[in-house]
Amino acid sequence: MSRPHDAHRSFFPFGNPFKMISSKGTKFSPQLLEILHAFEATLEERLKKLVPESKDEILSFSWMTLAMQALCESHSDIKTLITELELPVHDWDEKWIDVYLDISVKLLDICIAFCSELSRLNQGHLLLQCALHNLESSSSDQFVRACSSLDGWNQHIGSKNPRIEKCSCILDNLVGSLDLPKVKKSAKGKVLMQAIYGVKVLTVFVCSVFGAAFSGSTKNLSDLDVADIYSWAPSFKSLRDLVNEEIRVRFSSGRFTVLKELEAVDSSVKELYPIIQGVVDNVETGILLKIVGELRRATEQLSQGLDLLTKEVDSFFHVVLTGRDALLSNLRSGAAGSDLIRGSNGDAQAVN
Repeated sequence: MSRPHDAHRSFFPFGNPFKMISSKGTKFSPQLLEILHAFEATLEERLKKLVPESKDEILSFSWMTLAMQALCESHSDIKTLITELELPVHDWDEKWIDVYLDISVKLLDICIAFCSELSRLNQGHLLLQCALHNLESSSSDQFVRACSSLDGWNQHIGSKNPRIEKCSCILDNLVGSLDLPKVKKSAKGKVLMQAIYGVKVLTVFVCSVFGAAFSGSTKNLSDLDVADIYSWAPSFKSLRDLVNEEIRVRFSSGRFTVLKELEAVDSSVKELYPIIQGVVDNVETGILLKIVGELRRATEQLSQGLDLLTKEVDSFFHVVLTGRDALLSNLRSGAAGSDLIRGSNGDAQAVN
């Protein structure tokens, strides 16, 4: 949706954020300050909730679901903020609209990529179910079929998702610039831009973490820096440092995956596979049943986690899409109103 002359603009084509805060000639009224402080306090609380009690919770599907919920709520809060500011779209600066449309289309692309990866993981889950079904019998033929399903799981889960690979380019642009547009004389505009900046930081962070987890690489991980002038900056930095450090430690250890539920499945598969292949002889029935039970529990947790996270990514997609549609609808309504006014003036001139 960006214009031809904006082809080389960064993902968030804004100016210097400090200009927005330190610009002369515009002061925030007590009411505007109250609105902004309330918005940023809510953002800070969301950031604090994302700090896990244990490092083991990082990149579990439950933590990722919570992170996606934070995005949905924060983007919804922006729409509420616009209403509170009584800042109708027809009063928006043209560059704000360009910014919003640029952001929204990229976020929709990212959501589609994430959904495709979650769908791919769900397809792998079907192979695990087939293996578990065959393991309900102790016959050698069923074990052969179970081995085949586990082979399929290993190959499927180890393959690359082209959508995620392409998503890295979007993430690079997303990290590339977090500057804000210059806002002249409009106190409400400055409040809006400062609020949007906080939400963008959260969005960039969460999407970069998801991108790293799904791609199996730290190249998409971003160490965003935020100025201390923002009340929520300390909470963000604590979260960023904790999560990014743990992800890098996991990758450096050569783990199969940094996703907790996938790692649990992989661990059970590796323990079970040599047994049903016949590589390990004289395994007690009780031990085999125990390992199969662990795989079944890990598979169920994987399925449940995938379902919950998929719903939240879908919800985020819907929040972004409806916000974009509302903006475009308001723009069309505004244009139609302007045409009507111009038409009425023309009629009056003709009568005169």
